[in-house]
Amino acid sequence: MAAGKRIGLYPGTFDPITLGHLDIIERGTKLVDHLIVGVSTNPSKKALFSLEERIEIVRRETDFLNEKTNATVEVMGFDSLLMNFAEQVNATVIIRGLRAASDFEYEFQMTAMNDMLNAEIETVFMMADPSLQAIASRLVKEIAIYDGKIDKFVTEAVRDDVLAKLGKN
Repeated sequence: MAAGKRIGLYPGTFDPITLGHLDIIERGTKLVDHLIVGVSTNPSKKALFSLEERIEIVRRETDFLNEKTNATVEVMGFDSLLMNFAEQVNATVIIRGLRAASDFEYEFQMTAMNDMLNAEIETVFMMADPSLQAIASRLVKEIAIYDGKIDKFVTEAVRDDVLAKLGKN
């Protein structure tokens, strides 16, 4: 990465990646020269897909952005403290998506803690598109488990991945 490039980091578990995530990723490319989508592990969440599977799915779903936007998009897995990973990849900004007011309290607290760890890395909040605000990976999985349609929340390929993983195709 050339000197002076703005590097952004959009972290998440992406289990699975939703249309809401993709909206934030695409809009995030307008803010930076290089956007790293950091696919993380979260011990407090039971993942449907392995870390490796999630990285591959996110790569497949975001690949088109390298042609469509002026920024480059890279997908990387990480299993560490977010700030340590941000420093490792030389990120200058962390991008976080907000769906509703309930997200804000958690994000506000996390941003304050991150600022105490490294005040040089800014956090930027992006509101999800209003039509996508209700989407949560956890709910997508629950709907799919109970044979509901998830087409409005994920791409066709991700829908197929979820249904295959659940043995429902």
